[in-house]
Amino acid sequence: MSSFCREVITLQLGHYSNFVGTHWWNLQDASLSYDPGSPLAEVQSDVVFREGRTLGGHVTYTPRLISMDLKGSLRTLRQEGSLYNADKDASAATWEGSLMMHKESPSVKNSFLEDLDKLDNGTILAGADFSSSSSSQLSAAVGVDTVNGRLARVQQGYRLEGSVKVWSDFLRIHLHPRTVSVIHKYNHDGEADRLEAFAQGESLLQGALLEELEDRLHFFVEECDYFQGFQVLCDLADGFAGLGSKLTELLRDSYGGRGILTWGLAPVSRPDSTPVKDLYRLLNCTLGALHMSNHSSMFCPLTLRGGLGRRPGPPPEFPHLSYDPSLWYHSSSVLALALDALTAPYRLRNNGVPMWQLADSLAVSGRKVVAAYGAVPFPMMHGSSLPDALSACSGALPWRPLSACPEAGGGRCYGQWATLKGFEGQKLTSCLSAGMRPPTPLHSLHSGEEVLAAYIGSFHPSAPLALQLVSTPSKLTPPFPQIFSPSLGAQGFLQNQPPPPGSRAPPVSSVPVLTSLQTGSALGPWLSELHRAASSLDVRRVAPSFLCHGLEAADHQEALEQLRLLARCYKDDSSGAAPSSSEEDDDD
Repeated sequence: MSSFCREVITLQLGHYSNFVGTHWWNLQDASLSYDPGSPLAEVQSDVVFREGRTLGGHVTYTPRLISMDLKGSLRTLRQEGSLYNADKDASAATWEGSLMMHKESPSVKNSFLEDLDKLDNGTILAGADFSSSSSSQLSAAVGVDTVNGRLARVQQGYRLEGSVKVWSDFLRIHLHPRTVSVIHKYNHDGEADRLEAFAQGESLLQGALLEELEDRLHFFVEECDYFQGFQVLCDLADGFAGLGSKLTELLRDSYGGRGILTWGLAPVSRPDSTPVKDLYRLLNCTLGALHMSNHSSMFCPLTLRGGLGRRPGPPPEFPHLSYDPSLWYHSSSVLALALDALTAPYRLRNNGVPMWQLADSLAVSGRKVVAAYGAVPFPMMHGSSLPDALSACSGALPWRPLSACPEAGGGRCYGQWATLKGFEGQKLTSCLSAGMRPPTPLHSLHSGEEVLAAYIGSFHPSAPLALQLVSTPSKLTPPFPQIFSPSLGAQGFLQNQPPPPGSRAPPVSSVPVLTSLQTGSALGPWLSELHRAASSLDVRRVAPSFLCHGLEAADHQEALEQLRLLARCYKDDSSGAAPSSSEEDDDD
């Protein structure tokens, strides 16, 4: 393990956040490496993983993670995990009276989970990494023959689209016993006892749940040597928005000076949508975005919805993806790929930046709401160069909105952080023969940073721009869904020739991704639209039960006013300074 590491603690709040988080952790597990000399060591695994030992003395690596969800959301996953707790002997009961036992049929596991169980039950060492990168570790643990068989197993594809009901249905890794926290007061399924309103979530963080959370936080924080902060994934459209608002406030007050990067997650659609529930979700998004941005170093919504208002546009189309936006298993995988690149700057072994620096470079003049964009995958032809790939974009930016916030053409950009991850094996500059004239100015530049900065900077020439180039790709292992175009090769690069008709394309095992975090005038109309949509509702008339959980009407109106003022901070002006609260608001 590295002698110096800026540790990060992750919190996942809500079911969709755990969907995205599960894919994200599966991606981290696929590239898990604690060998500084390994080619996979560019991203430092021990930033987000912790080392431990099982009761049998075996070394384990588990996420430094606290995951919160509702009763009934785990299905086959044991809340305490299976690494450290031995099954208790039922004969130890001391009650001598009569007993009545009620047994519930266990949930049926899909083929992927069944295979993991077979590996754990004597074939593979409990706690060992489930990726081919750890073949040496597995050889020492279970023998070469087993490793070879296991590596053949991970080549197998799984089609889980019809069997994934909850996030644990595709979880590859073992979790620490202190990771999963179940809120038993509310149900994941069914119409009764649902966590639907912002104030419901706010009121949860007290009493026993608060003590439990603080105990888990202290456990993970106290074992860190160079703790840099928290990355919080929080559902934005249900009551978890209220819980996330209170939790980020707790983190700010208890761990001042640490980075708090909050990602507000929202699925494209929900199977139980009704007009009243949609109003609740709009109000939750409004209050959650405001309060979590106030308490965090940086707040970024992440969603493939075309908008967070009452009439969202269509989901973004990615040219080389074939995914079902309504399927959580698919949409969360796209966001996880983007999040892998978005979070890379503060997880690098060398030339990384701490969380606070990333946030400070974007949260200019109090503008702590940022928008994310991504090219998933980045369209790079196999064997070509970065100048070729960018030149093929026909004078447009290659990414799509990941925050329901389209870029404002010609608008002002106050700051931007771009990350290109996964160009391994490809050329970052053009290799021209002596005397050959460069086909574009990009082809005459001498480094990948210059090429990327020149292209992105041409759209916002006066905006501060930070760049991070990471060679290591996002490595895909089962059960990541195969949602990629047949035009992509196994490494995620475009092929010179498409596969012949009727032939089966090889599974995509890694992809290059280009992402951007931006703060700019495009967020002004986005926040204003969110304010207008929420302000147009008479909550006491159309959704009176929203105010039945402790939220006062006066507090709701005050929050809407704060949101209106926040939107004005992003108003495009020639000076770049945030307008004062006394100025006229042209958007209202």
